[in-house]
Amino acid sequence: MTFSTADLNDNNESKVRIALPGLCNFGGRTKFSGPIATVRVQDDNALVRSTLEEPGKGQVLVIDGGGSGRCALVGDKLAELARKNGWAGIIVHGCIRDTATIAGMDIGIKAVASTPARAGKQGKGERNVPVTFHAVTFVPGEYVYADEDGTLVSTEKLF
Repeated sequence: MTFSTADLNDNNESKVRIALPGLCNFGGRTKFSGPIATVRVQDDNALVRSTLEEPGKGQVLVIDGGGSGRCALVGDKLAELARKNGWAGIIVHGCIRDTATIAGMDIGIKAVASTPARAGKQGKGERNVPVTFHAVTFVPGEYVYADEDGTLVSTEKLF
């Protein structure tokens, strides 16, 4: 994959929205992009799992966990499920865990932080709704581009 978010921004300033800093790379793939799918959950990752069990078709799952540090919404098992099912990456407004294992996986994962605490499993949340964090709205069907420099969103595919 050959792109840089800096170049995409410079060449498409009127078409992109840039997320504020604060999303850290944890996956073995630090550069990833794809159409956006979303879930909004609070300290519960059952909906995350059921979404990642479906074929990803190169999409990026954007999880709005409200920025919570109380538990991890993704761990090594969900990251491997996503990789195996063809998801390009996962962006978490919240925490992940099993970071040493995830760092060796061929999948892009960005999150705010890590914690060893596991999430609940009640299945509460919303799917395929616009979610907003880090000053950008992630809309299902739009495109996200992420690399070492940051994360940006576009209404259209940029390359």
